[in-house]
Amino acid sequence: MSIRINEARCTGCRRCIEACPGNLIKQEHAGKRKAVMAYPKDCWGCTSCVKACPEEAICFYLGADIGGLGSTVTASENREKIRWKIKMRGGQEEEIVIERNNANKY
Repeated sequence: MSIRINEARCTGCRRCIEACPGNLIKQEHAGKRKAVMAYPKDCWGCTSCVKACPEEAICFYLGADIGGLGSTVTASENREKIRWKIKMRGGQEEEIVIERNNANKY
């Protein structure tokens, strides 16, 4: 499991760095101030950084080892909902919307 950070979309807000419980994301110092995955092998796939990124610059890669066959997942959220956007390898897209007031219902 791993995440991918789209440098073009990253604004350097540092929310992903603060959200990562493993302290695995760092900020580049080469003038760009973009987020980078410093220790990708240590990522356990909690998706905290994916949910924290307001620019959808971070995606969670669903490899074949977990049945994702190369799909990627991004997230966006507001006070009422979290939207998980899944992009399949073939280009198809799907969205799962979770209402916050029902998120822990089950």
